[in-house]
Amino acid sequence: MTVPSAKGAAVGRGIGIGLMYGLWKPRVLGAWRVPASGPVILAVNHAHNIDGPMLMGTAPRPVHFLIKKEAFVGPLGGFLEGIGQLKVDRDSTDRTAIANALGVLEQGGVLGIFPEGTRGEGDFASLRAGLAYFAVRAGAPIVPVAVLGSTDRRGRLVKALPPLRGRVDVVFGDAFEAQEGARSPDKGGGGRRAGGSGRRTRKALDEATVRIQGRLTAHLENARRLTGR
Repeated sequence: MTVPSAKGAAVGRGIGIGLMYGLWKPRVLGAWRVPASGPVILAVNHAHNIDGPMLMGTAPRPVHFLIKKEAFVGPLGGFLEGIGQLKVDRDSTDRTAIANALGVLEQGGVLGIFPEGTRGEGDFASLRAGLAYFAVRAGAPIVPVAVLGSTDRRGRLVKALPPLRGRVDVVFGDAFEAQEGARSPDKGGGGRRAGGSGRRTRKALDEATVRIQGRLTAHLENARRLTGR
């Protein structure tokens, strides 16, 4: 297993800051809720093509995202790997991607996941079980993130992007554990090492997925009320 480059992810964060703040007007709320150190998973809704880069440029720590393998073509593929992003085959059990993602968490890094699996309505209506597996296996807390762009189609150069120089709200929620009864994340900023001790049976993961979906949906609703989106 080759753990993705932490330095590369830091470079990617710098690029994301430059691009996202240069092309749009991000408003970041609750970034302090992301643990300052130790393994953590950022679970992000996915309605725009910029959701991943936007989070890379606004999160307080460098993020390694699981990205569909179709994006890793030509020079872009080498670039994504260079900035510590993870290629995943969504149509199979990609053991290499799983090992690399767990490696990020074992090294105390930040893993970014679109739990809906693909870009859609961005409402967390359909979650895959992968998020629960990573959280339970690594013992990593989950921080829900809502990326909310303008719904106004005027000024858009590309349909799947918010209007250039438009405001994009990025709202971080409270960290939580995938399984009820697990110890709470360290809110003192001390972080912790990965090493999950939770149950990983199919039934337990299904229950964790339902719990996660409820927390993510509630956060998205709160974020919309807070931002007026």
